[in-house]
Amino acid sequence: MNRADSNTGGPTQASLRVEANVGESFWRKGAKDTLPPPDMMGPYMRNRPVPGTQVPGRKAWIIGSGIAGLAAAFYLIRDGGMKGEDITILDSLRVAGGSLDGSGNAEDGYIVRGGREMNWNYDNFWDLFQDVPALELPAGYSVLDEYRWVNDNDPNWSKARLMHKQGQIRDFATLGLSKSHQWEIVKLLLKRKEDLDDITIEEYFSKSFLETNFWYLWRSMFAFENWQSLLEMKLYMHRFLDAIDGLADMSALVFPKYNQYDSFVVPLTRMLQERGVRVRFDTHAHDLDMREENGNRTVTAIRCKVADREEAIAVGTHDVVFALTGSMTEGTAYGDMDNVPVLARGNGEPGEDSDWALWQNLAKKSPVFGKPGKFCGDAARSMWESATLTCKPSPLIDRLKELAVNDPYSGKTVTGGIITFTDSNWVMSFTCNRQPHFPDQPDDVLVLWVYALLMDKDGNHIKKPMPACTGREILAELCHHLGIAGQIDAVAANTKVRLALMPYITAQFMPRAAGDRPHVVPQGCTNLALLGQFVETSNDIIFTMESSVRTARIGVYTLLGLPKQVADISPTQYDIRNILKGARALNNNEPFPGERLLHRVLGNSYYAHVLPPLPENNEETLRERAEAELSSLLGKGSQALVAASGWLARWSEGLRDKSK
Repeated sequence: MNRADSNTGGPTQASLRVEANVGESFWRKGAKDTLPPPDMMGPYMRNRPVPGTQVPGRKAWIIGSGIAGLAAAFYLIRDGGMKGEDITILDSLRVAGGSLDGSGNAEDGYIVRGGREMNWNYDNFWDLFQDVPALELPAGYSVLDEYRWVNDNDPNWSKARLMHKQGQIRDFATLGLSKSHQWEIVKLLLKRKEDLDDITIEEYFSKSFLETNFWYLWRSMFAFENWQSLLEMKLYMHRFLDAIDGLADMSALVFPKYNQYDSFVVPLTRMLQERGVRVRFDTHAHDLDMREENGNRTVTAIRCKVADREEAIAVGTHDVVFALTGSMTEGTAYGDMDNVPVLARGNGEPGEDSDWALWQNLAKKSPVFGKPGKFCGDAARSMWESATLTCKPSPLIDRLKELAVNDPYSGKTVTGGIITFTDSNWVMSFTCNRQPHFPDQPDDVLVLWVYALLMDKDGNHIKKPMPACTGREILAELCHHLGIAGQIDAVAANTKVRLALMPYITAQFMPRAAGDRPHVVPQGCTNLALLGQFVETSNDIIFTMESSVRTARIGVYTLLGLPKQVADISPTQYDIRNILKGARALNNNEPFPGERLLHRVLGNSYYAHVLPPLPENNEETLRERAEAELSSLLGKGSQALVAASGWLARWSEGLRDKSK
């Protein structure tokens, strides 16, 4: 139960359990447990807390206008009861959205540095966007309503998820895992998080695992490198366990109608600005002044650089500060059809003028702020490059039509997500999402997106690493893998390419240990919350908009003392239905060991529907194969086998007997 504050009658920050952690202990209902189970989702968790006593004159300062910063402003207003005019967002850029970008035009070429694959179980994200007015639907509809309308009427799937041999579709009907590979995954799921500090993916998995369909599907979809964090991969396995059976054809995903900027940033910023929230661009916040007393740290000023001059923004006694730590897209170098991106950031420290400076300066003050050097100190291992293609009809579009699930000009799903070339030295992928990808895009223009993971290997066709290539050369490499290398001139004549080389784009996946990332509200901080992809949460993953919104929500509820809990990730990882169908998918869509025994036990029961259908269609074959499974487990001719077989027969007959 929450402890009451003697001054306000509400709970104190120290007494609140804002961030739920289902992994802490066994939960059971009792008189003192007024909150639902910590991972429960549903309408009962959608309540809006009564803000309690408002603090006159309180201001909120938010550093960073990415989705985390925008979400913080949203929750300060909706659940915290603050006025929009009391909230100011500071950003070093000149446009809101942070990494959620999307710009350009058909004449000069469009550009998006990345894309967003979404999941049904992004509960915090959908909680936010169920209250944000829709981009295009009439008044009264939300972004969530709009999103559902698009995806419910245009299901996502891919018919060419993996390709190789210059244009051939590789068989991706199964995940291609041997029994030993499956056991490696199962053991990883069983391992404790605390035992995986600083271990890499390639240190744990066998070399043959890293050549399976599963790994090509997984690493290209989530952008994992072999040398990155095994712990983060484990967390991803739990978060997306319910989607494993839709991993191969991407049917588990839902996508926005447009690019990430127009789909999410535009409607959210429009709503916040209508409520009075102010955004100050060209304002680079690089340090926070703090007062330390009795182990508590209180922010007193924000140190900024504005138009090459230093400025200190005073933070009042009751004000609250929300700060982004680190940046995935900091230091992006841009190129085009004929120009190679030139990085301004080296492979060492990002520099005092970077968006990493604030976190680096905080870390110098106390260990509670983590270790940013673990993430931004080795750019060569966190870097990859993307290319945005603005295309008019050409042999590339003709090839795309052969790989698409719908006509690319129809407005429906096209490739259904990325298509990965498994024999690409760069591990290159490309995608065409629903078109138009931008609201102002001409009818005869398509926007494609290309990216690759390995930056230090020569291409298969262009004998250079990708960062050393112009857009024209990257286009030629793509055409090679699509089997149309001989038509590159015709393709290039009708295609514009814009490049983005990002030195820290997977910095959040770098191997880490406990304490390397700060908590949303670090120990002792009275008015500071940290947001984004480089903070610690109980069990959630990073590199998602969901995790950014989660950190914002935890920060707002904690600093404002709101009596509401932010639930842990969706409990679907514990759902027996997801576990069973996940096991079937990992076993290459074949019944997993013991599955036929489950059918013998539950096949005639109320719970039979949770079991995946078996290939056998008659009771006699099922009985024989179930007994064969028992025999492999207990040994042929054993008394235990005879007893178990008899028990199964009696159990099955007992369920059929209507009189029992």
